[in-house]
Amino acid sequence: MLPIVQISLDLTNIDEALETAAMAMRAGVDWLEAGTPLILAEGLHGVRKLREAFPGVPIVADLKTMDGGYLEAEMMAKAGATHVVVMARAHEETIKCVVQAGKDYGIKVMGDNLGCPDMVEGARWLERLGCDYVIHHIGYDERRGIAARGERMPNPLDQLREVVAAVKVPVQAVGGLSLEQAIQCPAYGAPLVVLGAPLTIDADAFRTAGGDLEDSLRLICAQVHAYGDVNVKA
Repeated sequence: MLPIVQISLDLTNIDEALETAAMAMRAGVDWLEAGTPLILAEGLHGVRKLREAFPGVPIVADLKTMDGGYLEAEMMAKAGATHVVVMARAHEETIKCVVQAGKDYGIKVMGDNLGCPDMVEGARWLERLGCDYVIHHIGYDERRGIAARGERMPNPLDQLREVVAAVKVPVQAVGGLSLEQAIQCPAYGAPLVVLGAPLTIDADAFRTAGGDLEDSLRLICAQVHAYGDVNVKA
């Protein structure tokens, strides 16, 4: 599988999200993610606007679904999302409902192992229940809380090889990665590279970061795409 670059639009304003998305597409990004802050702020309207502006581009709706799985996935599919996210710590039936909605509406399901006591087993669980992708995720609050106590922050790369080895579906790593670490993900066997807070988005204000972002993104995309084929078992 060739590497894919996904930008997480963790913004709270649809106009800024559209502007950032357009810049990202010019730079060579493959997938757009309607981040959780954007979904909370703009809901289905935000996903529809992204779909209108970028026909044919995969759009991930980061719902972090915990309940009401079928309806949430159905609504986002009808709004134009191609991928939805369900949490491993949701009830088994919720995950099954999202997977069924994915089949019914032709969208892919990404299972997120954030908060699992055993992250590797959480990834296996998501695959067994039918998720098309696994997101290996260290949470924003978790990272900041641990750092505030003066302890070493956990990093998705710590167990990424183990997660990749445990499943056959493609894996992406999320949560506090530096740009250099994100670019390394394909070398760990994870072909889906996510760029977002705090890489391209100001993590504290949830607005677009400053600097020459488009040129930086173009270089990142070129590096990731140059990696070549990533061996995925599925």
